[in-house]
This record gives sequence, C-alpha cells and structure tokens, in this order.
Amino acid sequence: MTRVFTVRAVLFDMDGTLIDSTPAVDRAWAEWERRWDVRLGVRASALGRPARDIVAEHVPPADAARAFLDIERLEVADTDGIERLPGATELLDALPPDRWAIATSCSAPLAEARLGAVGIRPAALVTASDTPWGKPAPDPYLAAAAALGVDPADCLVVEDAVAGVQAGRAAGCAVLGVLGSASAAELGADAVVAALTAVRVARRGDLLEVVVDEVG
Repeated sequence: MTRVFTVRAVLFDMDGTLIDSTPAVDRAWAEWERRWDVRLGVRASALGRPARDIVAEHVPPADAARAFLDIERLEVADTDGIERLPGATELLDALPPDRWAIATSCSAPLAEARLGAVGIRPAALVTASDTPWGKPAPDPYLAAAAALGVDPADCLVVEDAVAGVQAGRAAGCAVLGVLGSASAAELGADAVVAALTAVRVARRGDLLEVVVDEVG
C-alpha cells in the first residue's frame, strides 16, 4: 500500500535508520558489559536510547559518569564496518539540504565519528549532548525541528526504534518506521517500510511530498 506524507521537513534518526552501525555498537557494549560486570539483557543496538540513560540504570550513581565516558570512548574508537543503509543516499540527495536534520541518541563525539565514517553532513544535528532528555522524550525532535525553523507538526520523523517512534509522536510529528530493530507492530508508527528504498520525495512548491510503499 502507498502512503503519502505532505510535510515541510524530514527528521531522521541515525543508527539503524540512515546508517548500519550494529556490529560496532554491539562490540563496544559487549566490552563495556564485561568491564563493568553488567548484563543489559538485550542488544544495545536495539535500544535507541541515550547511553547515559542506559548506563545510569545499570551502575551505582557514583560510577555513572565514569561508566558513561568508558562506553563513549569504546564506541567512538570503533567505526569499523559502519555503512549507509540501502536507500539512504538517494533519499538524502532528493531532499533540499535545509529541509532535513538528524536527531540521534548518540553523544556529539560519537555522532560526529559515525557520520564522518559514512560522509553524511546534515544541516542540523541534535545529539544526546544537546538536550536534557533523550528519546522517548520529545526533546530531540523538538530541537531538530526548531533548528530547521519548522513547526514539529509539519515534520516527518523517520525511525527504526520504539523509543524513537514514541519521541516523534510526543513531539507532534508524523512518524515513519523502518524495520530493523523492531517489528511493524512493535514500532507503532503511522506507516512502516522495509527499507528507505521504499521512500520517494517530490517537491510541491514549499512542501515535500514523501511517498512510501508500506510493508504488507
């Protein structure tokens, strides 16, 4: 089924949406778990939440700052195998440069390392270093919309994680889910695609017409 979103801007998640960093994420967190004698109980790459929040749930408060710096260093140092996901290049190229932004749960140093590894340069980048509350709170997407000067209600959020979909909805945006870390039912987005190859964009004056081929 085809779905059309008419918006003024598109706000992307990063990991699992535009780029595949899964092996690097899981390697870094596996080492962190070993060092801190912690078990997350789920792949870190599927969480879609800021590392500072995940860390705070698994170590004593007195160790939280040091534990966060440890995982940040591990992740920044490992960009091996990170690549753009199918359809990402074509979709970004089809969008006006000032009409899309990235809102990621990564810290600023980590986001810059991963985007640098794949050569993606957004006009606006919001990281976990920029907002007091991360996904599933709306703050990251509200900040991304503000950076573009667009009302959140006129934005489409593109996300692969449940927490990110919740953040987009809480910000008042329409949300497109991308399969990868969760099923279509779990995502609960307005529409879901198998990959960004199922997304097309056309300009209609000052508006963007985002056409998606939904999963069955």
